[in-house]
Amino acid sequence: MKILIADDDVTSRAVLTSVLHKCGHETVAAHDGQAAWEALERPDAPRVAILDWVMPGLDGAEVCRRLRAREQEPAPYLILVTNRRAKADIANGLRAGADDYLAKPFDPLELSARIEVGCRMIGLQDRLASKVRELQEALAKIITLRGIVPVCSSCDKIRDDQGCWTDVQSYVSAHSGSQVAHSLCPECATRLYPEFSAGLYPEGAVQPDLPPGKVSA
Repeated sequence: MKILIADDDVTSRAVLTSVLHKCGHETVAAHDGQAAWEALERPDAPRVAILDWVMPGLDGAEVCRRLRAREQEPAPYLILVTNRRAKADIANGLRAGADDYLAKPFDPLELSARIEVGCRMIGLQDRLASKVRELQEALAKIITLRGIVPVCSSCDKIRDDQGCWTDVQSYVSAHSGSQVAHSLCPECATRLYPEFSAGLYPEGAVQPDLPPGKVSA
C-alpha cells in the first residue's frame, strides 16, 4: 500500500518511514500541510495518509476537512498524529474527517496495527465499489418494456421508438434480453390441428411451462 507521511519534523518522518517500510509499504513524504494536500490531489494519490496535526501552512485537521469536503472517490484513509491527548482534541480531529487518531510518541506495533486496519478498510471500499460497478453494468443491460406499445391491429407488428415496425419476436428479444421460443396456445392448437389437440389440451388444461429463459410468442 502506498502511504503518505506528512510531518514537518524530519526525525518523525524518518521514523514513520522506517516502520512502514519494514511492514512492506511504499511511502511518500510531505514536509507540510500544503505539500500533503497537493500529493493527495493527484490521480495516483496514496490511499492512506498519516498527517501530523501541527504543520506549517495547512495543519493536519484542515487537510482532513478539505479532503472530506471534495467528496471524491475513492476516499483516502486518514490518520492524525499529534501530541494532543485530550478527549476534546480527539473528537475534533475525528469531526474534521480523520478515520483514526494516533498520539505521540507512538508505538511501532500500534502504528502497524492501525495501518492494517486502514488497509482492510481500503480493501472493503474497493470491493464495494467493484460490486456497485457490476450492478450498474447489469442494470444498463436491462431494457424494460414501458409505457404504451403501439401494435398493428392487422398483423400485430410493433412500432419501436424509431418508428420502425417489427415482428413481436424481434421486439421482445431486443427489449427484454430474453430468447423467444415458438409454441401454440390451446386455442390455436385446437383450431389448426383439431385431430391432434384433443388429447394434448383437454378443456381447462394449462399449457406446460417452457424451459427457463424461453418466452412463448
